[in-house]
Amino acid sequence: MHEEHYRKLERMYASAPINQIFRPRMRVSEGRAEVEFEARPELFHAAHAMHGAACFKALDDASFFAANSLIDDVFVLTVSYTVYLVRPITGGTLRAVGRVVHRSRNVILAEAELVNEEGKQVARGSGSFMPGRTPLSADIGYA
Repeated sequence: MHEEHYRKLERMYASAPINQIFRPRMRVSEGRAEVEFEARPELFHAAHAMHGAACFKALDDASFFAANSLIDDVFVLTVSYTVYLVRPITGGTLRAVGRVVHRSRNVILAEAELVNEEGKQVARGSGSFMPGRTPLSADIGYA
């Protein structure tokens, strides 16, 4: 794959309406993606720590785009995803790094680790992805 494909994936990601809430930054390369975002109070649950849903989103996004970096014609789909929440998050910059660990014709397996500013793991996850039917096109922000 090539740099143009990776930059188009990054722009597609940035254009997703949900990312207006999370305000992440993404970098994509072959079989790898990194997502950074701030653990802001708007993402916290009642006990003043970040909600697990925000961890899932970061891990899934990093794994998903690592997988989609290997496919340049269609949007991939998350088939399943498992998340392990390791420690509470009360602030700071978080970074999820996703990487493809296996690829066959129909399934891509990817995993991700979410770390805090000190480099300590706060969550990890792994998932399976498959090519979908939605073409990568300007209609979905792939431009």
